[in-house]
Amino acid sequence: MNIFVYERHDWPNFRWDSDTVSEKLAAVRYRQGRFQGRMLALGFQVHDEAALEALTEEVQKSSQIEGELLDREKVRSSIARRLGLETASLLPVDRQIEGIVDVLMDATGRYAEPLTINRLYSWHGAMFPTGYSGLLPITVGHWRTDREGPMQIVSGPYGREKVHYVAPAASRLEHEMEMFLKWFEATDQFDLVLKAALSHLWFVTIHPFDDGNGRIARALSDMMLARSENSAQRFYSMSAQIQKERKAYYQCLETTQKGDLDVTKWIVWFLDCLDRAIEYAEDLLSAVFAKANFWDAYSDVPMNERQKAMLNKLLDGFSGNLTTSKWAKITKVSSDTALRDIKDLIEKNILTANSPAGRSTNYSLKNTD
Repeated sequence: MNIFVYERHDWPNFRWDSDTVSEKLAAVRYRQGRFQGRMLALGFQVHDEAALEALTEEVQKSSQIEGELLDREKVRSSIARRLGLETASLLPVDRQIEGIVDVLMDATGRYAEPLTINRLYSWHGAMFPTGYSGLLPITVGHWRTDREGPMQIVSGPYGREKVHYVAPAASRLEHEMEMFLKWFEATDQFDLVLKAALSHLWFVTIHPFDDGNGRIARALSDMMLARSENSAQRFYSMSAQIQKERKAYYQCLETTQKGDLDVTKWIVWFLDCLDRAIEYAEDLLSAVFAKANFWDAYSDVPMNERQKAMLNKLLDGFSGNLTTSKWAKITKVSSDTALRDIKDLIEKNILTANSPAGRSTNYSLKNTD
């Protein structure tokens, strides 16, 4: 018979190998700080667009981990409204998506405000506005009651289910959550990234709600990561990376919940996953960084608006070869004016000709480093 971690006599006194964790933590903290610094050096418009993409990924992938597919464009529209962004088409959004977005925006946007029982209740209520999870009625905005039996995590077909985890009895929840919330808000010596890993594990182990525990646990991680950066702006998505590593995620959780209170493996997995999440965001935003570096390098070079617009198209990945005729068509000027614009940028060492002179000549950026 399995003994779960919360049944240990020293629960919830988690422990870990300090040497192993410290090395991993230092590496991910360095990457986190460097990435945050690079983002903050960019303009507000870039911030907003990057945050919109990261938050959209976070909401969509956190639900996808639980097997729920949300319409990406509707999620994006809901977040865009909250960020005050004008997009080409803001779609109408249903109550469920609005509620899930509300939870993440509250967790990260109000990251410095205390986490309380009522705040968790309101998150849960927002996630399940109809009082149902699928076709099943659930207790909403309050701890589970276990009226239908113990809370279990199972898989497999009916009659041959495999029980992966049995949560603490409902009678323990008030005490368990009181301990958790006191620890979550304590001003101790924990590094906040480490605390993000532990809060995720601790909350999902208690499993205080009938449904939505995984999504709320990930929102709590995001909240603590926002505290670690002292910033409400999110530029990477932990949930998107967890979704990519979903099998390993569940395996590590199950092993940890069936083990003793040494949570080294869970912390190492969480830190590695966070490191990969930031690395992916860096790759995703590499074009943004290159564009920002380009305009920083040429900030003092005089250019007209046509030239700036066409250079932005090249920086964004212009499809096909740029020729004089294409320049003229896009900017709505004569071929002679287009050629003068291009020659001016060649003289300023910004563009280069890729083929012999003539009608077939095409041009590209000379240097985007």
